[in-house]
Amino acid sequence: MPQPLTVIPVSAPVQDGPFDLVATLRASLRSATISLQDGDVLAISSKYAAIAAGRVINLANVAPSPQARCLAARYQMDPAITELVLAEADQIFGGIELGFLLTSKGGVVSPNAGLDRSNIPSGQAVLLPEAPFQLAESIRGALQGSLGSRIGVILTDSWLMPGRYGTTGVAIAIAGFEPIKDERGKRDLFGNAMSVTQIGVADSLAVCAQVVMGERDEATPFALVRGADIDLTDAPLSAETVSIPWRHCIYIESLTVGLLPAAEPSRQDRYEAAK
Repeated sequence: MPQPLTVIPVSAPVQDGPFDLVATLRASLRSATISLQDGDVLAISSKYAAIAAGRVINLANVAPSPQARCLAARYQMDPAITELVLAEADQIFGGIELGFLLTSKGGVVSPNAGLDRSNIPSGQAVLLPEAPFQLAESIRGALQGSLGSRIGVILTDSWLMPGRYGTTGVAIAIAGFEPIKDERGKRDLFGNAMSVTQIGVADSLAVCAQVVMGERDEATPFALVRGADIDLTDAPLSAETVSIPWRHCIYIESLTVGLLPAAEPSRQDRYEAAK
């Protein structure tokens, strides 16, 4: 039988400049009277980790390039933000005239390369952490070395689910446990062989953590997930561990090279015609 899953929010001081992330995390756990156990997973806000590392940019100091100004005009964006997106994104797929470019960064599809202007002083933007998988592993190593428990670490962020209102959690980086559970070749309730299913364990736990960490003024950049069915590992992990090639991604491939011919009506067109 599956065991109960417990998700505990852990508050911490509000920060807007570089600080010692691991020391703050230790102090926050002590303040919450939490002792780590084998198999625990610590979820850490990627924004909080980025602020700790000084990944905060004053937009007044950004000089937009001609390309950035062109894209900004087309998609109604701040030219300084556009310049940062050009510098940070691994790939830019397109955009919408609401001030957003659709990008990939570290294997995660997100608006504006994960740049964030919330919960930071006006006129500034927070970039995603550099080398997030190495950062997650260093945090895990520091905590395990001093506390003696084998744990997992997730750097979490929020993202938009395609076609849905509202943000949900996503794992930017993982350390200490297998982020994917491969069910291919196993049997379902009726004995059918599973052919494609792989469970995104890390992303699912990031969603759980995001619910208690919040998005606004909660000042809860950490969460402890206890009771998760995870496979602990000391193997190095990377974006390639969790990210699929774009040609296998139903969203990216379908909306780029796999678009329907222009003459074929879309689902929305068919719906409107049937009304």
